[in-house]
This record gives sequence, C-alpha cells and structure tokens, in this order.
Amino acid sequence: MSSVVVTGAASGIGRATALALAEVGRPVAIWDLDQARASAVADECLRAGAPRTLGTAVDVRDRAAIAAATALAARELAPVGGLVHAAGVAIAGPDPLADAAWNAVVEVNLHAFAHLVSALAPHLRKSGPGAAIVAIASVEAWIGHAKAPAYCASKAGLLGLVRAFAHELAPAGIRVNAVCPGAVDTPMMAELLAKPGYRQNLERRIPLGRLAAPAEIGRVIRFLLSDDASYVTGQDLVVDGGMLAVG
Repeated sequence: MSSVVVTGAASGIGRATALALAEVGRPVAIWDLDQARASAVADECLRAGAPRTLGTAVDVRDRAAIAAATALAARELAPVGGLVHAAGVAIAGPDPLADAAWNAVVEVNLHAFAHLVSALAPHLRKSGPGAAIVAIASVEAWIGHAKAPAYCASKAGLLGLVRAFAHELAPAGIRVNAVCPGAVDTPMMAELLAKPGYRQNLERRIPLGRLAAPAEIGRVIRFLLSDDASYVTGQDLVVDGGMLAVG
C-alpha cells in the first residue's frame, strides 16, 4: 500500500487518522511541530499494524520545511499516495481580527494546505491509482462564530481550495475531499470542555447527544483515502452527529 502523510498527527484527529490508517496496513508519515510526540505516535502506528512509519518535526507554515519533509517521506516511505492536512489552530482573544491572530490561524489552516498539495502532488501523481487528499475543515466552514472569524474564514476557504484542487488533479486520478467535523473531544477543545456546563450545553445541540471521539473522524478520513471512495472527489463530508441538520 502507498503511504500517507498526516500533518498535525501527534494528537487529536491527526493521531486518530494515523492510527486508523495503520490498522489497515498503510505506512504513515507523522508530521507535527513536536518531534518527540511525532516519534511516539509513529511507534504507536507500528504497533497498530503500519509496516513502516516516520515521525518528523514539521512547521507547516514553512515551505522549506515542507519540502525537506516531503523529500524524506518520498525516500523512506515511497510511494507516497495520500495526504491528510489535520494540523490546525484556533485562536480566541479580545481582538480576533488583529493581524497576529488572524495570520496565525490562516497560515496553518489554509495557506499550508496549498503549500502541502503543491509539494506532494508530484509524488501522488507517481504513486499509481488511488492517490487521494483529505483536508480537515469544520462545521464552522458552514456556520458563523462571532468569536472565531479567522477560524471560520480559514475553514470556509479550505473548502474552496479542495474544490479547486479536485478539478486540477482529477486528470491525474488524484481525488481531493474535505471532512467537516462537528464537536470532537480533542486537546484543542479541552479548555472549553473544562468550563462548567459547556459540554452539557454542547451535547444538547447534537441530535446524537454526545461529542465525537477522534477515532470516529479518523475512520471517515480513512474511507475517503480508500478505494471504497474511488468516485468521490471535490466533496465536503460533514461528520457532526446531526448538528447542522437541525440548525
């Protein structure tokens, strides 16, 4: 099987995705800012069934770092046939439109995806049939959140990029899709979930009555990367327990 590069793979949805891929025997490149945690997740993936793994410290805001990590993955885990952009940030503050906060969010959530696809597309083209890309967007690509304008804008923009890349890469047989998770019990959510009543109020808005586990999102991403989704491209799949369906 071809390998998959997963960004932000040391925790949350990225880690869950890497483990889901390992369970079906796919080699995985674990990219994260934290080298120690990336290496630890790479070891977890080996134990879960991945034949080969690679843990690499990568700042996805840095195009040179992406290029170097891509070359390493292509050398150690060839062929590279998949990309999952799970790295993401959400910054709240008194002025969410301040340049520093806005740029930090947009660079990781949106700009980095364009740079990642640019760097990895040549390898995906050479990997053979079944190459695929998945970007992790959010239900907040579809609904507004007054305290997180940069996050909403970056995730909505990500859907536009997914459609554009799906169009560009389709002649090469490369599929490009997005997953829009709802509320997921991840480290990114931990501070909010610790506030009194926050989890309970959130769960009341979700028809299934609970937050998602990261593994539930990871398995959907695994599906989109698989041949079972061989005719699915340019789509965004909402995985939110029914929250958007009921407004």
